[in-house]
Order: sequence, then C-alpha cells, then structure tokens
Amino acid sequence: MQLGRLNHVGIAVPDMEAALAHWTGVMGAIHVHEPIVIERAGILIRFVDTPAGGAMNGTQVELIQPLRADSTVSPFLAENPGGGQHHLCFEVPDIHEAKAWFEAQGKRVLGEPRPGAHGHPIFFVHGDDMGGILTEILETPKEPQP
Repeated sequence: MQLGRLNHVGIAVPDMEAALAHWTGVMGAIHVHEPIVIERAGILIRFVDTPAGGAMNGTQVELIQPLRADSTVSPFLAENPGGGQHHLCFEVPDIHEAKAWFEAQGKRVLGEPRPGAHGHPIFFVHGDDMGGILTEILETPKEPQP
C-alpha cells in the first residue's frame, strides 16, 4: 500500500462564520466552497482553498461545525471548545486495499469505507494508533475535486 498526497487538514470549529472570517481575512484563503451537510455525522463542512503558488500549489482546509450535540465532532469540541485540528486526510489509490493494510498493521479502522464530503470513499484510523493524529484515508478522486 502506498500513501498518497495530503489532501486536506480538517479543523473542528464552534462557529463557522467566525472560522470563515479568519481563513479569508487573516489566512488569505482564496476560495470558499459551497456548504456540505453530512446528516449521518451531524456536521456542516466548508472547504477553503489556500493561496496557490510555489511548489505546494495551495491546499484545502476542511472546516467542520457540529449541527447537533451528538455529531461526530462534538466530543472533540467538548475537549477543545475553541476548535482546532481534528484530522489529516491522505489519499490512497485503493480504499479497500488501504483498509486491509492498516488493519494488518494492527491499526483501528473506524468503520467501513463510506462516501466522504465529496462522495469519494473514505475511512478514519484511530488517532491513538497514528501518532496521536486522527487520520482520514481517501481514495484518490478519479476526477478533479470541486
């Protein structure tokens, strides 16, 4: 299994509008994508694009706000009321091969592959098994992401 590029950094936020103001006004984000609601997780997502240029060509930051008390990010925000880095997302060529590989390494995969924010297959690996960082694994999109 070969790990691909860093796709995005996920940041849990208690207030989406304040987070968007920070990322556009302070951090210079050049584009804010349309809102995505993931009902099963109880979250609102907004992707922001960082400035392109240089060797990195910019990247995306995923802002995640809970929509209800039992959302997937609510426990994180209970421990970190101001928000913060929630996860890193890396691409892989084959999501099922990656899941089998992580499990063979003794890593705790959190659920079965499922559609992520853009509809591409994802799963998460427990942060305690990944150097303290919740890690999202995303099958490399076959077409460009929005």
